Amino acid sequence: MDNNPTPKADKTPEASSDAPFTRFIELDGRSPVPSQFRTAGTFTITRLRSPAGLPDRITKLSAVPALLVSISLKSLPSSSYRVWAADKLIATSVVHPFRSNVIDFDSQPRCWAGCAFDYVHYSVPRNGLDDIAEDLGFGRVSDYRLAVLEDDLVVAQITKSILPFLRRSDGLAVLALDQLSLILGAHLLQRYGVLEKTARCSRGGLAPWQKRRASELLHENMHGRIRLSDIAGECGLSVSHFARSFKTSFGTSTHQWLIQHRIDHAKHLMAQASMSLIDIAIRSGFNDQAAFTRTFHQLVGVSPGRWRRQNMTRHFRA
Repeated sequence: MDNNPTPKADKTPEASSDAPFTRFIELDGRSPVPSQFRTAGTFTITRLRSPAGLPDRITKLSAVPALLVSISLKSLPSSSYRVWAADKLIATSVVHPFRSNVIDFDSQPRCWAGCAFDYVHYSVPRNGLDDIAEDLGFGRVSDYRLAVLEDDLVVAQITKSILPFLRRSDGLAVLALDQLSLILGAHLLQRYGVLEKTARCSRGGLAPWQKRRASELLHENMHGRIRLSDIAGECGLSVSHFARSFKTSFGTSTHQWLIQHRIDHAKHLMAQASMSLIDIAIRSGFNDQAAFTRTFHQLVGVSPGRWRRQNMTRHFRA
């Protein structure tokens, strides 16, 4: 999709030319809609919403070989939805919420919606999928099965989990997007990939020096702007091998480990210093106090202010 197809397009502020990113595009029903939407050459998540549908069909293009995974957030009648792949009209029916399409960008997918719609589109580069396949022992993936209006519970659940972050100031950091691309990529390989041999998956964890190095790098980059590939490279592993080994060693993903580390760091600051909560939030890797308070309450069960008062009371009683 074009970078500026409408007057209303929000993009995550920390995105760069090679980093994954999310964006929210809202068609206003009045501005011209381009006939082609081109995605970047990296993993991207785009929410595209329109109150009036499309005047004509649009072609979706990618700068690199990639898969397009599209999921509808609302129903569309069969008379108001069309999709083409390789210049062939695909038979469709009523579009139910959270049904998925998986189409290779090489087939130049085209679509048309004649009424209001709300979609989330994932652009998943093939080189990343190839790396995951090699690490899992799948061998070469010759092709991917075309799927239209698929009832894919995994893609539906992934989409539901990220929706709250697609237009927030504390949206998904690149580390979280790297992790998400691995999860989605592994699922696409297993469900839609035309595989040449059975997977052989290594179950080992990280070596002690790799655990130390990964922890150091995550601590030094508490805002989450470090890429998963950077940490994996420091540990001498491929991205997918590192991600799997990290979870084996720590029992959680790198992103979840980092979130817990931020909360632990914030607790330490609240217990040791009298600085304001906004300063603690920033020093602990959060974008603002609201994001800090929301995450702290989710993990700890109380607000930061209440936790601080409770622990200060216990300290004075001791």
